[in-house]
Parts: sequence; C-alpha cells; structure tokens
Amino acid sequence: QVQLVESGGGLVQAGDSLRLSCAASGRASHTYDMAWFRQAPGKEREFVAGISSGGGLTKSADSAKARFTISRDNAMNTVNLQIASLKPEDTATYYCAAHFSVGMTIDVHERAYDYWGKGTQVTVSS
Repeated sequence: QVQLVESGGGLVQAGDSLRLSCAASGRASHTYDMAWFRQAPGKEREFVAGISSGGGLTKSADSAKARFTISRDNAMNTVNLQIASLKPEDTATYYCAAHFSVGMTIDVHERAYDYWGKGTQVTVSS
C-alpha cells in the first residue's frame, strides 16, 4: 500500500512558476513509477508527466514538454513537478499517482495507476 500526498498548489498569476510535490509513503514506494495527472473543470483527467522508479526515464505529454519538468528524490520519497510560465489553461486539480511497473516505458493511462493522492488545486489568474 502506498499513500500519496500532494502539496504546492495555490493561486498564482500567469507567467509565474510553481513546484508541486508529492510525498509518498508506504511499502517500497521507491519501486513505483510515479506520474502527475491533472483535471480541469468540466474536462477529463489527463496525463501530464511520469517518471520511472529509478528516475532514469521520464515522459511528458506533448502539451507539457516545454514547461513541465518531473523529478524524484527517492531518498526523500518525493516526486516534484516544476511548472514554468503558468497559463490560465493550466488551472486544474493536479494529482499524483503511482504504480508498480515492470515495463520499459512510462504508462500514460490513468487506469494503469493503482494509487492516487487527493490532489492539489492550481489556479492561474490572467
């Protein structure tokens, strides 16, 4: 069982940067692939970025590649999402997710992830 708690969200202005963090706890959480998803009002939840258990492999959604950077610190059991040049369309609830993976790629489908945090709200004003 893995518990995930997100933090770092808030109300920011367009153009600001923000770092979201996800604290993982539980059994061997460092062996899990981790990812960030987001859900904007009235929209489906979408993949933003993911990172392998060892941190050597990352994947970002095409819309996120330029401004979103995912990283992890297994010693601290945290996964971070750095967002640069925030836009109003980045307004969403951001979720951290985890799953044990034996694959060689980062899964972008939410159904693949077994554990989820409750989310942190990011609101970007124009």
